[in-house]
Amino acid sequence: MLICIPDISGFTQFMSKTDSDLNSKVIPALLNEIIYSNKIGLRVSEIEGDAVLFYKSGTLPSLKSLIDQCKMFYKQFYEELAALQIKHKKSNGSEHIPEMLGLKIILHFSKEVDSVQIGKHIKLIGEDVIIAHRLLKNEISDDEYLLLSDELLSQYSFENLNTKLYWDEINNGENVYEHIGKVNYKFIDLTKLLRE
Repeated sequence: MLICIPDISGFTQFMSKTDSDLNSKVIPALLNEIIYSNKIGLRVSEIEGDAVLFYKSGTLPSLKSLIDQCKMFYKQFYEELAALQIKHKKSNGSEHIPEMLGLKIILHFSKEVDSVQIGKHIKLIGEDVIIAHRLLKNEISDDEYLLLSDELLSQYSFENLNTKLYWDEINNGENVYEHIGKVNYKFIDLTKLLRE
C-alpha cells in the first residue's frame, strides 16, 4: 500500500500569528486544494489538521506518475497561497500567508497496513503508518521537500530512478526512531519547482 502525506509546514506559527478568522479560512482552503489536485486515484484516510493522509492499495503508480502528482500538489498549493493572499488582503495577518506556509510530502510503502472502517472513513493502522508519520519529524534542514522512503523506492527498479524525473539533486537521509529503529530515505528540495 502506498502512503502519501502532504503536510503544511509553518502551520503552528501561522495559527499563532494570525487571527482565528483568517486561519479558519486559509488552512481548509489549502487542504481542499491538495485533495482536489489528486489525479492518480489516491484515497483520503484522514485530514489531520495540517496534513492529508492519502493511501492507494493495489498496483503502485509509475514512479514518474507519483512524482508528477507530488509536483502538482506543490504547484497547486502555491497557486492557492497566492490566491488566498489576494482574497484576504484586508485581513489582519494576510501578509504572512506566503512567507510562513509551505508544503512537505512524505511517500512510503507498506506490505502490511490494515484498514478499519470507522463511520464513513477508512482508518489505516500498522507500523508503517506510524513510520510515515514519524518521517515528518526528521533531520532535513529544508522546510519544503519530497521525501521517498527506501521501502517505497525498493518497489521500483533503478531504471525508474532516471534523473530526468527530477528537478534537483537527490539527497540521502536516515533517522533512528524509538521502537522502530533506522529508517532510510531520499529527499529532494521542492522550492526549485517554483522557478520552473
